[in-house]
Amino acid sequence: MVLFGKMGWLPAALFSLFLIFSSHFSPSIVGDTLTPARSLTDGQELISVGKKIVLGFFSPIKTNNRYVGIWYKISPSTIVWVVNRRQPISERNGSLSITANGTLIITDHNSKTIWSSGSLGLANPVAQLLDDGNFIVKEANVSGSFAWQSFDYPSDTLLPGMKLGWNLTSGLNRNLTSWISPSDPAPGPYTMAVDLHGDPQMILWEGSDWLWRGGPWNGKIFSGIPDMLRYNIFILAFVMKNDEVFYMYNTTSTSFIVRVTVNYTGVVQRLVWIDDSQMWSIYMSEPKDQCEHMTQCGAYGICNMDDSPICSCLQGFKPRSPTNWNLRDEKDGCARMTELDCRSRTDGFVTIKEVKLPDTSRSTMDRSMGLDECRATCLRNCSCTAYASADVNGTGCIIWTTELTDIRVYSFGGQDLYVRLAAADLGPGSDHSHSRTIAGIVVGFVVGILLFVSVGICTWIKRRRAGAIPFAGHRNNKCKERKDWELPLFDLGTIIAATNNFSIKNKLGEGGFGPVYQGKLGEEQEIAVKRLSKTSAQGIDEFMNEVMLIAKLQHRNLVRLLGCCTQGEERMLVYEYMPNKSLDTFLFDKDKAALLDWQTRYNIIEGIAQGLLYLHRDSRLRIIHRDLKASNILLDEDMNPKISDFGLARIFRGDETTLNTQRVVGTYGYMSPEYAMDGVFSVKSDVFSFGVLVLEIISGKKNRGVSISEHEGNLLAHAWSLLMEGNGLKLVDGSISNSISMVVVLNCLKVGLLCVQEHPKDRPTMSSVVLMLGSKNASLPDPKHPGFFPTRASSEVESSKSKKELDSINKLSVTIVEGR
Repeated sequence: MVLFGKMGWLPAALFSLFLIFSSHFSPSIVGDTLTPARSLTDGQELISVGKKIVLGFFSPIKTNNRYVGIWYKISPSTIVWVVNRRQPISERNGSLSITANGTLIITDHNSKTIWSSGSLGLANPVAQLLDDGNFIVKEANVSGSFAWQSFDYPSDTLLPGMKLGWNLTSGLNRNLTSWISPSDPAPGPYTMAVDLHGDPQMILWEGSDWLWRGGPWNGKIFSGIPDMLRYNIFILAFVMKNDEVFYMYNTTSTSFIVRVTVNYTGVVQRLVWIDDSQMWSIYMSEPKDQCEHMTQCGAYGICNMDDSPICSCLQGFKPRSPTNWNLRDEKDGCARMTELDCRSRTDGFVTIKEVKLPDTSRSTMDRSMGLDECRATCLRNCSCTAYASADVNGTGCIIWTTELTDIRVYSFGGQDLYVRLAAADLGPGSDHSHSRTIAGIVVGFVVGILLFVSVGICTWIKRRRAGAIPFAGHRNNKCKERKDWELPLFDLGTIIAATNNFSIKNKLGEGGFGPVYQGKLGEEQEIAVKRLSKTSAQGIDEFMNEVMLIAKLQHRNLVRLLGCCTQGEERMLVYEYMPNKSLDTFLFDKDKAALLDWQTRYNIIEGIAQGLLYLHRDSRLRIIHRDLKASNILLDEDMNPKISDFGLARIFRGDETTLNTQRVVGTYGYMSPEYAMDGVFSVKSDVFSFGVLVLEIISGKKNRGVSISEHEGNLLAHAWSLLMEGNGLKLVDGSISNSISMVVVLNCLKVGLLCVQEHPKDRPTMSSVVLMLGSKNASLPDPKHPGFFPTRASSEVESSKSKKELDSINKLSVTIVEGR
């Protein structure tokens, strides 16, 4: 009333409107502290003393819902904590306040309580935002003691100094839970937490199912994350006391901005902010390969990404279901060849080196026991199946009395596991209780091997003399035409029966390799058989190349090779069947394109990027695909993408960055300029092809590969022109224009154009691409002019020149783009 009396009605109203609009569009800073006399309204921000951390109201992408959160003061802002995850405010007029007894409260425009921290019973409370990202409630002028802190209630992010684990006195479980989606911070299906059963270990859940296991703490790292040894900027700790069990990390310098997060796709990442590029760099990502999945090889199976197949049985064990194992379904696990004989005490131990220790949730652990005592204890217990040291320094004892699951081999950083076997199954180097028995086993083992080899040689000679090798069946046969690849071998009769004698009704399509047929093994296993055509431009070299490469590659976004057939003159590859065929059958079909809504297309883009990143960086072999295109992206029943056709792929050695070829192979429209013109290829060649794919997925149109003067027919030029004109959304396929997220589409468009820039040095690596796709609010650089073919369109060349003429001119071979 005093304000109205002095200023008059109109000035006062204008002043009120100014306050309202300023709170909407210009956030004001109110220091780092709240008191009962000073609350925080929407449009205001708390900022920590060091100006690193901000607390305020925000809205995720694609929604107007308001949340109270904490974020780093960097661009783009990265939300690291959300208060009212389940209770958003629908309008921009909420408030965060602290009551006289220390209770934090979020209220909406009707003064309705949306969220409350609970009564704390303080006499003179304050709430303060600290530089480490912790939001605390304490008594004023009292340091070192918090009545409440945000660090006790993480959302999806673990910051330096936060505890991930249990307060055993209060029962508080501090865990990380993913967002549902980028637009909804409510708790999603993925949770990472410390499991207290047996020897405590780090677990990632999907709902109630274990998705990934970080393993127990071995004194330095978690057994299942050996990469932690490489983190020279991190200080790691795992604390086990009577009143609490938790994991915590810090950095060697406070100048580092780092975080660990469980994202909405179920991936755990450790990220470090890079100032120069203004982006988050991924230091760790789990699960990173097939061996990370809990049920991959089943009980007593061991997973090794350097082997093919990746699953094998521990010494002394055999597959429970040989048929399933031959079809690369190893989840049934393995069974003992010989039962343990506890009474006569002839059992011994075989040492499995450099492994991730088995699931310890049902193990027992004694940190006071040494390794020798641990072994003796295991031998006395007839139920004991294995033992290991609890600490890498040789102290402590873990004993398993159940089946051993989730074991994998590492190239470094693993531990020794001692698996109990019956005397009959022990071999050289085993830890046996009777040396005489060891000697007998060694002699028997050697004699057996010699006998096996002799019989094998004789059989092989007989088969060679007969001309072709008449395989009786696919069980236990191995493709061994070269010593560096090994796959289950199917006999011709099995393939003929599975494909109904290569019936035209079973034919899925035909590519440069030859026809592809659908088939069925038994009652359930559906397969796709790729049969090398006698007239194919590709030949035995491409066949051998594909078998050798794909057999050693295992990733959720790569097609899975089940085996091969090399009987007589036949050369066939047997793959898992993809019921939705290839991407081009949907993408370039007007009727089917609408079935690929934007979310599905975005998932396909992300999946292809993850598959390429694995090929370029994370696989044991460094692979350049060289023929990435829409027809080589297969789709499973859930429309998940699988990269296929590795016949033209090449391996890069550790010190190689680019290679040159006299024979250019691939598909016009997807080739990078330096490869098409000069035969120079590198990982950036695949990046270019990926960029073309991204633009095709967004637009639903093929890239024609014509010159810039005819840019209407060139998707790259058209997309770049639209983006530069500010009309990027015009590129979007009309059949999905109503389902898109504008922010995400424009982000993908920019990523695609960055990938097709003319000069390889300007294109991002696939690791950067994956990061850019995941950072949907990132401020990406403007792409430079895309690469073009400075000759006639490939369509013109292909229509006017035969392949033979092309080969005679520039040694270019063009694979056929057809559906499967």
